[in-house]
Parts: sequence; structure tokens; C-alpha cells
Amino acid sequence: MSGPVAAADAPPTEPDASHPSAACVEVTDSRIAEVGGVPIRRGLPQRGRRTVGPWCFEDHMGPTQVTETGGLDIGPHPHIGLHTVTWLLAGEVLHRDSLGTEQLIRPGQLNLMTAGYGVAHSEEATGTYRGELHGVQLWVAQPELTRNGDPAFEHHADLPSVEMDNSVATVIAGVFSGHLSRARTDTPLVAVDGVLHPGASTWPLRPEFEYGVVALSGSVSLGEQVVAPGQFAYLGVGRQELTISATDAARLLLIGGEPFDEPIIMWWNYVARSREEIDTAHQDWLDEHQRFGRVDSPLLRMTTADPPWRRRT
Repeated sequence: MSGPVAAADAPPTEPDASHPSAACVEVTDSRIAEVGGVPIRRGLPQRGRRTVGPWCFEDHMGPTQVTETGGLDIGPHPHIGLHTVTWLLAGEVLHRDSLGTEQLIRPGQLNLMTAGYGVAHSEEATGTYRGELHGVQLWVAQPELTRNGDPAFEHHADLPSVEMDNSVATVIAGVFSGHLSRARTDTPLVAVDGVLHPGASTWPLRPEFEYGVVALSGSVSLGEQVVAPGQFAYLGVGRQELTISATDAARLLLIGGEPFDEPIIMWWNYVARSREEIDTAHQDWLDEHQRFGRVDSPLLRMTTADPPWRRRT
């Protein structure tokens, strides 16, 4: 569920910035993959669009079946320059990190981990839960001001929600319809989980934000465009509101934020500004440098081949 980013998602060539478009509905298919034994549908990054606001990664995980001891097996791995946002719709996941955190995540609870200069974590079976696992993980690119700061972790079990027309919106991060999540944000952004009943709902938006929509279950209509699970809809900037329709019960994720004007380069589990930063971080991980600390996990540390620009042909 937590990466990694491959060349098929965002070719690790030169730093790239995704330029915002005017209000639109651009629907693209997510890339199907498997992470830690769990099927995922990756909506971000994509070729041609690496970011929506500061959001630079979106994996829709499951739904799939897991057991007490297996089904989600993502061993310790490193991150730099990002926040991880983990949000479950069903099931339980155990988070461990190099800060000494051991946190059980349940539906409706937010895990937010800040990587800064460097952190490592694992995502594991809980040892007690058996059943359906369904959720989403996102990454938020940190700005220059904070991306070399200290790592941190926070867990929020109580998030604000608001009823609007035929929907109930939970504010995961940022401010939505006057309701503020307590989760950390380093740049202006928003994330909302919407439970939709049959009919239409109109949601307020901020015209300076660009937005994206992920259908988590059921299909939703954004004007004339239908968005189904496995698809990502980019909405551009300049909208005051968004009308969402559903014929049957559905659920969606809305993400957005001010366009991120710092070009980023992404490879494996790193968000950086240059190849040299990634080279240094990856060598530190391979050398078990104290930069990434140690995760108290029974799973093996993850690793991978060198970045493509360092491989010999």
C-alpha cells in the first residue's frame, strides 16, 4: 500500500511539475499492481500528471481478504520528503515506524506520518483481524520549507463530518465546508471521504485549488462523466462547487490543494528535487544509516535495485 513508485508511474528523468488545467473532468484508468500481496489501483502519479495540489501518490487498496497473519506484508522501507496518509474503509492494519510508533488503524481513523529528512515504517497484518481489507494511501509532497525537517507521526480517531444533500462528508485533512481536520498540513490542501446516497449532492470547492476524485465503491457522475472504481478524475482549477450524482449508494475520495509549484522527482519511496538526493537517500538506506532509524518489525527490510540512471547496461 505504501509505494513503491515505478518508472511506469512517473519516469524518473528530470524533475517535473504538473501544470494545473482550467475546470474540466479528465478521467483516466488507474494502473493495476500489487503491493505487499494486496491488489491496488494507482491513480497518481501518472505520465503527464504527477501531482494534484501537493498530492503526488494515490493507491486504492482492495477490497481483498486478509488473515490474522498475512495478506498485507509491507516490510520496513524508507521515505523522504513526504507525508503518508492512510485511510481505511474496512479492516485493520498495524503501522510500525522508526520513531517507535506502533499504531493499529481502523476505518474512519487517520494515520499521518511525516518523513521529512528520513523515516522508515512497515504496514502489517494485525495478528487478530481476519476479513475484508479496503482502503487508500496517499502521499503529500512536502515543500522546501519543511521537507528536510524532523520526521513525525500522528493518529486521529475523531474527524469532523458534515451532511450535504444526499451525502455525508468526512474531512480527512484541511478545511471543507467550514469544518477543519486537526491533521497536519504543510501547504493548503484538502481530502474528503464522501458517502453518497442515491441522488445529487453539491459540494463547495475553492477556486484556487485543483482537485481530483477517486471512486472508492460504486459509480459517481460528475456532470456527464461517470467515474468508476479503478479510475481517477482530474477536475482542474477554478471551480466554486462540484455536483456529484449517484444512482446507487457510492463512496468517493476528493483530494485537492493549491497547485504545487516546486518540481519534484519521485523514485521508489522517495520524493526529492534531484537524482543526487535520491542517490544519497537510497545509499543511506542500503547502508542501514541512522538517518532512517530502525523499525521493530518481524518483516524483512525492503530493498530494490539501484535507480535506473545508476545501472550499467
